[in-house]
Amino acid sequence: MTSRGYVPALSFDALTRFYDPLIALTLRERTLKGRLLDQARIAAGHAVLDVGCGTGTLALMAKQREPRARVVGLDGDPAVLAIAQRKIARAGSDIELREGLADSPALFAPASFDRVLTSLVLHHLTTEQKHKALTAIRTWLRPGGELHVLDFGPQRGVMRVVSRGIAAFDGEDRLRDNLAGRLPSIIRDAGFASAEDLGSAFTPFGYVSYYAAKPA
Repeated sequence: MTSRGYVPALSFDALTRFYDPLIALTLRERTLKGRLLDQARIAAGHAVLDVGCGTGTLALMAKQREPRARVVGLDGDPAVLAIAQRKIARAGSDIELREGLADSPALFAPASFDRVLTSLVLHHLTTEQKHKALTAIRTWLRPGGELHVLDFGPQRGVMRVVSRGIAAFDGEDRLRDNLAGRLPSIIRDAGFASAEDLGSAFTPFGYVSYYAAKPA
């Protein structure tokens, strides 16, 4: 998420209030994000950042998985953060929310987090914006820390056609890197020593891919 060309939830501000029910209905959200948390292996004492936290679903799931972790959610959209805050209050959780965009390392002190998570965010960004966000994320990770990504990836079969609809909705220039399988190389170019492809999952909108990376 960057300050240039920011894309709100569902691409239009007027649709923000429908985000949670629509995503839950169409994407098997808790199953997909549960798999991301499985691979992140959050432990007691970890500091965890959810970049592009939206309405807070993943941050809440992370805190429920490991109550002794510190969880922070970052998003540039005050409307979705307001929804997230209400959900966090209902859950009685102590998750911290920050309004901001992942385009500057100055948002957090260097080496602040053991895990950074981001789900269905990077496909909203141009190549340049992806690189800026990932460079900032790398700065925020502690030695031995890890980045875990869930986002649209290469398609196969009929989903190659379906993915064109997503490209029309979010912008072909933003989704192109994802569909071409270039996210791992973009992650490495941002200063990560490795970027591992951990497989994919089917959704009605196209296949999503899982990646894990460690800073150089």
